[in-house]
Amino acid sequence: MADRYLTTSEVADYLRLKERKVYDLVASAGIPHARITGKLLFPQSLIDLWVDRHVVGPDGPLRAPPPIVAGSSDPLLEWALTEAGTGLARLPGGSEDGMTRIAEGAAVLAGLHLLDVASGDYNVPAVRRRLGLGDVVLVHWARRRQGLVVSRGNPFGVSGIADLCRPPLRIILRKEGAGSGLLLDHLLAAEGIARSDLCAAPDHAATEEEVGAAIIEGRADVGLAIEAVARRTGLDFLPLRQECYDLLLRRRDYFEAPLQRLFAFVRTEGFAARARTLGGYDVAEAGAIRYNA
Repeated sequence: MADRYLTTSEVADYLRLKERKVYDLVASAGIPHARITGKLLFPQSLIDLWVDRHVVGPDGPLRAPPPIVAGSSDPLLEWALTEAGTGLARLPGGSEDGMTRIAEGAAVLAGLHLLDVASGDYNVPAVRRRLGLGDVVLVHWARRRQGLVVSRGNPFGVSGIADLCRPPLRIILRKEGAGSGLLLDHLLAAEGIARSDLCAAPDHAATEEEVGAAIIEGRADVGLAIEAVARRTGLDFLPLRQECYDLLLRRRDYFEAPLQRLFAFVRTEGFAARARTLGGYDVAEAGAIRYNA
């Protein structure tokens, strides 16, 4: 989402303040701003988030959500949450579950990778349908390579989605509401394959990492996951597409200390280096605001 940058006089009009007060807020680091060749600029999207942080309800300040990161799992995110010293706990349960927890105030952050087949876009259409014009924001995390994960050496000779209905190949499926599961349904439909045509393992994987574990342990022969999972577990990977993984949060929580530590960390070389090591990530736009309701 392209941002609009306001001048000092424009942000004063926008907030209905005197320009002198804007300068005072800049001096106290109380308002988001950038200084470019001596000129102050104010990103409007961050100004909106900053205002929401100060909203007070009839009974005082709005209740803060628990320090939990829900939604879809991601190896780079889990590493960054610890390295950035956020103190946030992980409770992965799939993209749909993450949206539910944000809507109910049961998590402060949720990872999403939900493909909208009609538009080809990720996450924004799903959030608009589910949460409408509520006080939510999508912050871009990474673009990730999704594909088929198989045992080293690819003993079944898997070359694409069409092979998934070929016995005795067993596939490990994701739990309902997972972004990878929704993507798999779309890819199967494009090949004219129904889920009932698959030889599915009896259990379901709750996370990307559990897909790799099921194959290593011999409970399945193939699964849909990101490249980083295959690399970490020494499995082979057949890329299918690049997806967009975003972080969903309430606008009022954007400037809370744990999240600001995370968003600052994504701008470091250490973060970029880790993404390269894990493999299959494009983090060039990490931290950018994709959607601001």
